[in-house]
Amino acid sequence: MTRSGVQEETASAAVRGTPGPDEAVAPGGGGPTGGDPSEANGAAGEGAAGAGAGGGATGDRAARLRPPRRRRRALRWTAVVLSLLILGTAGAGYVYYQHLNSNIRKDELNLGDNKVAKPTPNAAGQTPLNILVIGSDARDTEENQELGGARETFGSTPLADVQMLVHLSADRTNMSVVSMPRDTLVPIPRCTDPDDGKVYPASNGRTMTNQSLGHGGPGCTVATWQELTGIHIDHFVMVDFAGVVSMADAIGGVPVCVDANIHSRDAQGHGSGLKLEEGTHDVKGEQALQWLRTRYGFEDGSDLARAKAQHMYMSAMVRRLRENATLSSPNKLRRLAEEATRALTVDPGLDTVKKLYDLSTELRKVEPERITMTTMPNRYVGARVEPTEEAEQLFRLVREDIPLDGKGANEKQQAPEKASLDPAAPDAEIAVQVRNATRTDTLAAVPGRASTVAGLLAEQGFAQAVADQARARGEERTVVRYPSADLEGDAQRIAKALGIPLSSVQRSTEVSGVTLVVGADWREGTAYQVPERDDSTPESADALNGADDSACMHVDPAFAWS
Repeated sequence: MTRSGVQEETASAAVRGTPGPDEAVAPGGGGPTGGDPSEANGAAGEGAAGAGAGGGATGDRAARLRPPRRRRRALRWTAVVLSLLILGTAGAGYVYYQHLNSNIRKDELNLGDNKVAKPTPNAAGQTPLNILVIGSDARDTEENQELGGARETFGSTPLADVQMLVHLSADRTNMSVVSMPRDTLVPIPRCTDPDDGKVYPASNGRTMTNQSLGHGGPGCTVATWQELTGIHIDHFVMVDFAGVVSMADAIGGVPVCVDANIHSRDAQGHGSGLKLEEGTHDVKGEQALQWLRTRYGFEDGSDLARAKAQHMYMSAMVRRLRENATLSSPNKLRRLAEEATRALTVDPGLDTVKKLYDLSTELRKVEPERITMTTMPNRYVGARVEPTEEAEQLFRLVREDIPLDGKGANEKQQAPEKASLDPAAPDAEIAVQVRNATRTDTLAAVPGRASTVAGLLAEQGFAQAVADQARARGEERTVVRYPSADLEGDAQRIAKALGIPLSSVQRSTEVSGVTLVVGADWREGTAYQVPERDDSTPESADALNGADDSACMHVDPAFAWS
């Protein structure tokens, strides 16, 4: 799944920059409530992890001439810190060697058939920047297997077990981060592997989003995100484990907090092995690795809790880097750069150190207090999860470049609704299903509502409007959904006829044709009243502010010790 972009090595150097932020999330295998291969074989895996990660060459010439160590891919997201934080933010006195470019691997940006249009520039001509951070659980070497455990998965197809969208606002004043749980059920689109031309058909229904990486490469994970969210993605960064311990050591450790004594190890030996006393501690070395892997012992023991702990870690790392301003040893920084660039797979738009530096220059314009880290709102479906209606709310805020911290949202000019370039068919030829989704948590669905609204459309000349008699789940807002670009114009025509705003017209692979979903905001009457816009971040997104140094992980009493 990886390629090399080999470039000529030179000894030229440049001195650049001052520190700034970036953040990321976590690793894994298994389901939210099921077993976790990354924490299987606990004692052996964790011990090897500490030993393997604690080493690393020094910055002298002898160490630089050693053969490169095998790439580690156990916790791929961590190298985001080493690339977009270290390469671009570790700053004054840091020498960049051109040969680092040859370490960076590249892959195609989007392997799907469909593209999402770039956002409209604001009044100043600026556009947002969206970067998808992908982490793989590949165990393709003995070292990777030791780091991740789960011997039965050695050499298997890698999974995109970490997926995190980093959104940099058009005016570069704020940053939003949206993590998607690895077991989220989504449709994976048709993707073509650029290496061998193999075509992976679209998934039959919904499947776990982490399987998208095995459908041709990271470009299929990008395509899956774009299909689900409608957000145009500019770049991806796929990363592996290299350097996480060295990074924590180089900055003197990262402060983390637990509200009770914790030992992440169960009777079967599962767990990261993390053992901390109640309170705040600077973790580095093996402890930093254990914190980032811990699932057993944090809150409900799910990947959602682990992602929360990783958000805390990354926020603390950003703050610590800014406090330190520079790292003390150029040799350490040089070694970290070597590790970081060997850990990266990127799209062609980020395939040099200079491009990564330019990206980090943009990212570091945002102060920690304007960084908001969230998890996609979701609900359990058995041992898996699916996006909720509030997930679409979160995606809309990102699409419309509305800050998730709530600052400046009311001051932003409303973007003009963008009409489709696809012309609508004549009204009488537009086939549309009408669903009754007026049920709420406290109110039953209004009987016959779908038939009533279908009748309204028929009166306006939409002869092929029919009521869907199947029971639909309740939805808060009325929306018009369509499955493919060639039906966007038809969907917008339906919305216009009923006075529904174009922002409520959504592309979705959950429908097979233009579908009007009558929500709880239209339980009665023949005229749709546009509800007041809610631009707040849903509480279920579990937002964490990048400047919050009071966050503390709750420990499951079953994993506490005295």
